[in-house]
Amino acid sequence: MSNHPTLEELQTAIPDISASPSDHATVDMITRRPETGEREILETCELDETHGLVGDNWQQRGSSATPDGSANPDAQITIINTRIIDAIAGSKSRWHLAGDQLVIDINLSHDNLPPGARLSIGTAIIELTAEPHTGCAKFMSRFGKDALRFVSGPQAMQQRRRGANAKIIKPGTIQIGDKATKLT
Repeated sequence: MSNHPTLEELQTAIPDISASPSDHATVDMITRRPETGEREILETCELDETHGLVGDNWQQRGSSATPDGSANPDAQITIINTRIIDAIAGSKSRWHLAGDQLVIDINLSHDNLPPGARLSIGTAIIELTAEPHTGCAKFMSRFGKDALRFVSGPQAMQQRRRGANAKIIKPGTIQIGDKATKLT
């Protein structure tokens, strides 16, 4: 697809991305992946300590990062910054293609939210983990080679441009427009 943003265009978004809120933010999109390759945009969802986002295929899909191939408990939920996915996707109608369950306008950098930092969202609490969230071939096919380069590399990983992994600490309900508040 030739209408993907160039690396140079994406880099012009860095000042806006860097201005993302640090402590209080808004949930802008919730996406559930019921089957591989499928996406459902939700207004509200339930987070469960055992099952992750209820109805998502995280648990069934498993992970190559675990010795037995079971779901990685440190990657129950993936979050991407609203400003980053907007720059990459070009339109809110394409945000869900990234596959992240939560799109939140918050500074996800390790400086702001190191592993162990917690966010209260709706009635749930999640904790960011050290498990890196990286771009993959699917991400590149949806958003282009330059988008993958933009979210890769040491500086991009420190800023968590591809997003962050989290685990559920307290189950609860979240919905579009809920505030995400940094607890630690």
